[in-house]
Amino acid sequence: MKTVLISGGTGLVGSVLTKKLRAAGHRVRILSRQKGEDHFYWNPEKNEIDASAFENLDAVIHLAGASIAKRWTASYKKELYSSRIDTSKLIFEQLKKSNTKIDCFISASGVNYYGTETSRHIFSEEDPNSNDFLGKLCADWEATAFDFEQLGARVCALRTAVVLSADGGMIKKLIPAAKFNLVSALGSGNQIVPWIHVDDLANMYKWLIENPNLSGAFNASATQIVNSREFTKAFVGAMGKKIILPNTPAFMLKLIFGETASIMLEGSAVSNKKIKDTGFRFQFDNLDTAFKNLLDG
Repeated sequence: MKTVLISGGTGLVGSVLTKKLRAAGHRVRILSRQKGEDHFYWNPEKNEIDASAFENLDAVIHLAGASIAKRWTASYKKELYSSRIDTSKLIFEQLKKSNTKIDCFISASGVNYYGTETSRHIFSEEDPNSNDFLGKLCADWEATAFDFEQLGARVCALRTAVVLSADGGMIKKLIPAAKFNLVSALGSGNQIVPWIHVDDLANMYKWLIENPNLSGAFNASATQIVNSREFTKAFVGAMGKKIILPNTPAFMLKLIFGETASIMLEGSAVSNKKIKDTGFRFQFDNLDTAFKNLLDG
């Protein structure tokens, strides 16, 4: 069993992952601004981190990062960058300072690595990053992660799709509106919405921790490829509702969200063949099954 340190361990994915790791017998430590049992203090803005979190450590999972769903002002873009890259560097420097040798470092990343342009192409891990803001952000994020190879760790990066959970994220925000039939597809409705059930994502992190022969980038996205119209129809159907409103116009989303609207109006299809070829199996590879699991009761 391994001792695993998680940044972002109290977040949507981190909380599910923590439970799964502990259930499997692993010891979990969480980097947190609040000290507590198995919670170790850090304050990235002040470059502070509890050195004792790194004692007898086997692995680090780096999930910390500000939400991309907020409006991207110039200052918030800096926060998006710092909350991912600078926090990774802080962990790196502490490992180096303490001369701690870990087995692996696993970092979150995003399918936005490939850009937000909808096309017929299905992106694999061999494709290059895009040159838009999120593409460059994800590329820098991963580059910082792979620096941990210098410390002798194997490194994995999970390029993560939209995470489906009833406890947070997109779905939790849509549930109240769906109850009143106020949910509609966005823009043209043709843009791809890559997605993954939170349990599958947590299981994927656990899979990479427990399989020491695996390294590199992996797409963390379910097999079924759907567009915004199909995604919305499946969601409201699972709620026992219908789509009665026209698509939300693209110009309105751009007016409200600015550049952030790009992640709502465009999206790329990605292949998960690489992770499946390692033997990993999805529990929720079909959108209707995923929504039924999340929304029943």
